Amino acid sequence: MKRSRINDIMRAADDLIRHHGFVLPPFAYWTPDQFKARTDAGALVTARCGWDITDYGQGRFDQMGLFLFTLRNGRLADLQRGGGMCYAEKLLISRQDQLSPMHTHVIKAEDIINRGGATLVVELYGSDDHGHFARDKGGVVHCDGIARPYGPGEVLLVAPGESVTLMP
Repeated sequence: MKRSRINDIMRAADDLIRHHGFVLPPFAYWTPDQFKARTDAGALVTARCGWDITDYGQGRFDQMGLFLFTLRNGRLADLQRGGGMCYAEKLLISRQDQLSPMHTHVIKAEDIINRGGATLVVELYGSDDHGHFARDKGGVVHCDGIARPYGPGEVLLVAPGESVTLMP
């Protein structure tokens, strides 16, 4: 993507985030030179916090893409030992009819909370005995803390204010 397109996506995302009453942290607006000058900001870089705009290498952002802003990101070593910074918080913006490829996590849970806007559509599949994607399996997710079984390929609608927890 061209830098001008990325800048447009960032501006639109920031406007949408503010429209929903949320304000990004100060480091969201630092220039590359400000980051370099902040010797105390290494943990933000190491944790990959900040802006992320992806078209998943397809070159079709409007059809298959996602905007992310990583506010917090856990450390893999802490996750592996089961203590410490095992938490991540990311703002994701998906546009109308925009797709994101399926993926699965082997060792971490994922909470998807629809903070506003439109209904999010999530296509669900289960995992095999090793925690890997299995097209022929269903499973159980928790929607706002309530267990909900699903079949392979079932579509879950997550309305604004609702959430779904995906376990490994």
